[in-house]
Amino acid sequence: MVKITDVARRAGVSPSTVSYALSGKRPISEETRRRVEEAVRELGYRPHAGARALASSKANVLALVVPLRAGIHVPVVMQFAVSVVTTARRYDHDVLLLTQEEGDDGLRRVADTALVDALIVMDVQLDDPRLPLLRSLDRPSVLIGFPAEPAGLTCVDLDFRAAAEACVDHLARLGHRVVALVGSPPEVYVRRTAFAQRVVQGFTAAADRAGMSSRVHPCEVAPAAARRVAEQLLRTQPALTGVVVHNEAVLEPLVDAFEQLGLRVPGDLSVTAICPDDLAESVRVPVTSVALPTAELGTRAVELLVGKLAGTPVPGATSLRPRLTVRASTAPRTP
Repeated sequence: MVKITDVARRAGVSPSTVSYALSGKRPISEETRRRVEEAVRELGYRPHAGARALASSKANVLALVVPLRAGIHVPVVMQFAVSVVTTARRYDHDVLLLTQEEGDDGLRRVADTALVDALIVMDVQLDDPRLPLLRSLDRPSVLIGFPAEPAGLTCVDLDFRAAAEACVDHLARLGHRVVALVGSPPEVYVRRTAFAQRVVQGFTAAADRAGMSSRVHPCEVAPAAARRVAEQLLRTQPALTGVVVHNEAVLEPLVDAFEQLGLRVPGDLSVTAICPDDLAESVRVPVTSVALPTAELGTRAVELLVGKLAGTPVPGATSLRPRLTVRASTAPRTP
């Protein structure tokens, strides 16, 4: 096991100088710091977590608060979690994953102990009841999501309204005049989850702007539910030729259901989605989609939090622009 004395010997300095260089408690020349960092990398030195926490009064642990509520698509949540953990390790932090319904009491319980230094909060609602506490805590936080009133908070997310508009605008350019949004499960809308609400706003606004006929259909997370929604769409919108899907779990079952009902994709029906690229590419008919940038969002959230921990000014709002990739599932409307 590599010790601090080994690092000191390799760098040609005293053990106390290594400690100061790593903790930043005393000024060290750039040349000395560089030698210490090179020695740390070459030897693979890792400070003992308990000793480090005692010395710095910091745990070097971030809390990732992501309640696994009804309607949450766990595989996508895990993509966020992997990105957060991977980035946190680059900054020498570990991650405590909190998956229960952590209201004020749960957040305060974690924040009032020495368990974590800061929090990343997901599944943000427009009127999220956790916001007053997050604004008052003495530990920094970053939200992956934008509430209705983000003042006093640090938030990062995809611009979901613009993402939905990009999908509708693409269908409009292809000549489609009747479109539908197959959205999140009903309970996600009941909770007024921010990203789902903004997708509906963007979808409706873009369709109205283009003079399109449009409807929104929430969908449960199950293949049978996808089939029911497909049948309902054909009953209520018989002239339907364009669909936007914002429900990762039913994307492939929905495409299959339409084709079983006699609609060829994209010959009779063009399909777009807001989802991770790997999912859009894996469907039998690769789907035109706006990428859900889970890796970038997780990385940005950690970087913002590390900046706040270091006392560096960070932007209050970071909104990622949507990126639409055209694939085989969309085509010009056939008269």
